[in-house]
Formats: sequence, structure tokens, C-alpha cells
Amino acid sequence: MDFTHLDAEGKAVMVDVSSKPRVRRTASATGMVLMQPGTLRMIGEKLLSKGDALAVARVAGIAAAKQTSQLIPLCHNIRIDFVAVDLALGNEGVQITARAVCTESTGIEMEALTAVSVAALTLYDMIKAVDKGAVIEMVRLIAKSGGKSGSYKAPAIPAKSSSNRPRPKTLMGEVAAPRPAQDQRRDAFLAFMTSRRLRPTLWAKQAGIASGEILSFLTGRSRGLTPDAAEKLARAAKVRVEDMFR
Repeated sequence: MDFTHLDAEGKAVMVDVSSKPRVRRTASATGMVLMQPGTLRMIGEKLLSKGDALAVARVAGIAAAKQTSQLIPLCHNIRIDFVAVDLALGNEGVQITARAVCTESTGIEMEALTAVSVAALTLYDMIKAVDKGAVIEMVRLIAKSGGKSGSYKAPAIPAKSSSNRPRPKTLMGEVAAPRPAQDQRRDAFLAFMTSRRLRPTLWAKQAGIASGEILSFLTGRSRGLTPDAAEKLARAAKVRVEDMFR
């Protein structure tokens, strides 16, 4: 099989698609961002200091799809009829899926892949303050239709056993953080923050402590708040310390 982006001398060239008919084409891609369980909890409860991570990543993926030809040198500047990006919380991370549609003389696979890739990078940017060891993996095309090559559906990939899969920080060459304990105090503290719409960064600032005190506790990197930090947080929230852990 010849590479269409190489000429007879092996030089990179843009494919001439001027003689090809404009037909409806679709493409779907997927990817995964692995992260610590505590980080997933913070995303789900919208407790990250930067705001709603999933919403920001979704918009970033859509915007990136429309800029694909600016990012990938030999891609054609095509008109996109539709692009959607979905992010779903799972047991080990966030699954990202993108679907793109066009009526053009060349495919839209790269736009779908770009949407997933940039959404994943944006999600990492949103969580890196609490989980620098998060890992982006398995970005791939899962389906396409239309055009001379016809339809394609990626073969299923066997699920990896969670016991065999390294945790994100191990993959990044760092010391892996212990899995957060599913104790009642952490769950109660998270529920307290959610019920009062308390953001870690702002609450910590009001209490006069480092936001890392709260984030480390929520993500399982520490077993609990120091007594001094707990007192200051309770004072800032105008409650008793025990009220934060009921």
C-alpha cells in the first residue's frame, strides 16, 4: 500500500482531492484520561478551582476540530457540518468520544482525533494542580464511513485488568499516591463542601491556609486535615469542626 502523502521521491506532499466527489463522511474517535479516584470525585462534584472541567474540555475539543488543518500540516481545510464531544466519568478516569460529519471530497478522521486529543489535553490542564500524574491513553479512530475506502470499524480492545494497569503516577515516573481511603470523614467532608458550594482554593484563602491542605485530603494524598487547618476552615465556613465531617 502506498502512502498518499509521499510523492515518487519520498517527499511529503498534500494530496490533490480536486477530482474526488463531495460525499457525506463521518468519523468517530475515542481516548481516555486516567486519574486518581479522588480527582474523579472532585470533577464529579465540580470542586476544581478552575471550574467545570468536563464542560471546558468539551468546548475545547469542538473548537480544536475546526482548527485541524492549522495543526496538522498536510490536512485539508474542510467545512465541518457537525462535531460533538462527550466526556463520561468511569471507574479509573474520563472517557472522551468525538463524532464529526462533513460533506467533502476528503475524510474527517483527523478532525475527530484532534477533538479527542485536545479535549484530553484540556482536561489534564484542568486537573494538573491536584493530579500531575494523570495519563492520556488510547486515542484512536473507532469508526468512519463514506469515501472511496468505504466504512471502517476498529476491532474491540480487550479490557485491561485494573490490578495489572499501573496507576497514573507510576506511569509518569513519580511516586504513586496511595488510593484514597473510602472513610466516612472524607465522604462527609466532600458532601459538606458540595452542599455549601465551597471551592477549595477560595475557601482555603478565606481560612488563611494553603489550598493543598484541602486538595491533599480530598484526593487521598493525606489522611486528614491538620487540627489547625480544620479549625480555620470551620471558622471561615462559620460552623463547628465536627459539622464538616457529619
